[in-house]
Amino acid sequence: MTSTLNAPSTTPPPPPPRRKTVWWRRTWIAPLMFAVAAFLAFSVPPYLTFDPANSRLEPPPGNDIYYPLLVTHVLLGTVCMTIACFQVWPAFRTKHRRGHRIAGRVYVFTVIPAALIGLYIGWHTSAGPSVRVANLVGSTLWLVITVAAFRLARQRRYDEHRRWMSRSFALVMMIPLSRVINIPAMIILTPKVDSTFGGNQQLMENTATSIGVWLSPLLTLLLTDWLLERRKPAAARRATSGTTNPAAAGAADLTNRGAGR
Repeated sequence: MTSTLNAPSTTPPPPPPRRKTVWWRRTWIAPLMFAVAAFLAFSVPPYLTFDPANSRLEPPPGNDIYYPLLVTHVLLGTVCMTIACFQVWPAFRTKHRRGHRIAGRVYVFTVIPAALIGLYIGWHTSAGPSVRVANLVGSTLWLVITVAAFRLARQRRYDEHRRWMSRSFALVMMIPLSRVINIPAMIILTPKVDSTFGGNQQLMENTATSIGVWLSPLLTLLLTDWLLERRKPAAARRATSGTTNPAAAGAADLTNRGAGR
């Protein structure tokens, strides 16, 4: 009789238990929503009057379609920014998966017209060529990245979808961040009006605006990719960098399977 006491087990080891998220690791969501609510409360009301005199951006002379498109862009952007806050909230994604999917579709099909209108608004800016190019680049990136994230979700490549949708969220947040950056830029550049800008106040303001619209997407995208990379399992990071370790790869695979349940 052959003994089977020492025979190797063919049953795969169970996946490691998922770590319970500590509450303080999600405290960023409350400040984020507060900051977004404060920004929208400050920026949106002038456009709800539908009076061009209250617009924060001066419509080009003789362009009757600019202001209606600007109002539409602002309202669509408000919807996008609000939905995006819930989409990046892990608790909402986990507990309300159907709501997450529906909100994601609304977000994508709101981004598309908002970004296309943004191209028109950006082209007709009065803040100079640098701001014009920055606006066109930002709107194009927002559109392309969001559509790419949607396609990945349709292909059920959910991990890649999450990464690309995080980048889309980063581009949404570049708008309030650019307003924040404009404040120190104006403070720093104002004393240089007579020297660097030859007494041209408008040129100085356009330059400060340009700093904000170029620097904000760069910072938000860099921060987003750093956070995404930081949250990767250690084995996945080593695989990305070219280091192979079969044991580590197996552990990472088990971890990912357990997380996907």
